Amino acid sequence: MQTPLSFAHPRDEILHTIERIYRYGMTTISGGNVSLREDNGDIWITPSQIDKGGLRRDDIVCVRCDGHIEGPHPPSSELPFHREIYQARPDIRAIVHAHPAALVAFSLIREVPNTRLLPQASLVCREVGFAGYELPGSVALGRSLAGTFRRGYDCVILENHGVAIGGSDLSEAFCRFETLEFVCRTIVKATTLGSVRYLTEEQIDLPLRRLRHLPDFPSETPSSAERELRRLLFEFVHRAYHQRLFISTEGSFSARLDEDSFLITPHQADRGMLHARDFVLVRSGKSETGKLASWAAGVHEAIYREHSEVKAIINAYPVNATAFSVTDSVLDTRTIPESYVVLRHVGRIPFGLQFENREAIARSVSADQPIVLQENDGVLITGSGVLEAYNRLEVLESTAEALFNARAIGTMAPMSDDTIRELERSHLNS
Repeated sequence: MQTPLSFAHPRDEILHTIERIYRYGMTTISGGNVSLREDNGDIWITPSQIDKGGLRRDDIVCVRCDGHIEGPHPPSSELPFHREIYQARPDIRAIVHAHPAALVAFSLIREVPNTRLLPQASLVCREVGFAGYELPGSVALGRSLAGTFRRGYDCVILENHGVAIGGSDLSEAFCRFETLEFVCRTIVKATTLGSVRYLTEEQIDLPLRRLRHLPDFPSETPSSAERELRRLLFEFVHRAYHQRLFISTEGSFSARLDEDSFLITPHQADRGMLHARDFVLVRSGKSETGKLASWAAGVHEAIYREHSEVKAIINAYPVNATAFSVTDSVLDTRTIPESYVVLRHVGRIPFGLQFENREAIARSVSADQPIVLQENDGVLITGSGVLEAYNRLEVLESTAEALFNARAIGTMAPMSDDTIRELERSHLNS
């Protein structure tokens, strides 16, 4: 995943990253550390024993290349392994270390997660390495981790400890970290449903072989309608990210502007950092010059062409619904009236169709089936507008979570056929 050149000070980059990690419950007050290495060899790192939820930019420590420490606090006790990794891998310029529960679970059973769960996850994280237990903060831990990174791994599970992830910059390291944490949560959920389906290497490569960026057309001064739609998409993409329905590397949102054009999220951009100006205008199969539209643009265009009533489309990867997409379990909407009325029926399409037959995807959705699970590729949701599509996304994830909770305490009793018919008469046909 390519990231734009950052002009932020290392203190601000680290502070912003640790705030994201803490805000989404992927570390604790005392857990984890983040570092960044500059060209001259200086390492900027989070301090030792300082509240991660109340960290300030002035708390960030600089360890100069000559060993001199600048800052009001001592550097993280894990500084030794950061140094060792940087020495072993000159291409790594940033490291994220934390203990999110799902990743810790894999460290406890001494296994690495299979990232071939979803195409993008595999491309972002690649194969995951494993390092045996050593005392935290010790030179031995640093050497063990550095040896694993030296073998080419960018993500490494630490036995009974957590994870260490490197990147060419802090944005890449964070995106890998968040994506791997999402993969682990999804695997944990999906395992309770039954057999988890993983992709082959050929399937992982399918989007790279089949998908091509759209040709472009000259940019124009946006109309007031386009500006308003950009604002609306910006608000709901950020809401989806903060609700953890999108993650930094997964999730596309589009909305129809007129009969021949729509706006969509850009290709390989951090969903948590998007601005209204970043959305890409697609018109008659072309995208505005200087921007790359999401890979999903072709599918969205086919749906808009097939269904004039559809005004917004979402590809999303909420963890509970995505768990259903990587197994053969049925996501039953007959749970509570809201779920059935808002979602109707949830379909399912085989993996690869979204890359090889866009028209078939377009035909798979309808007023009675506005949502489909894409096997090993999350969910696709349509709506008559941005609000309806987003509401369906939230209700879908809430429904999927309720199904998991029901399985934990008993057997789910779906609403009866008579109840469904009554709902259809009173709500769906009004």
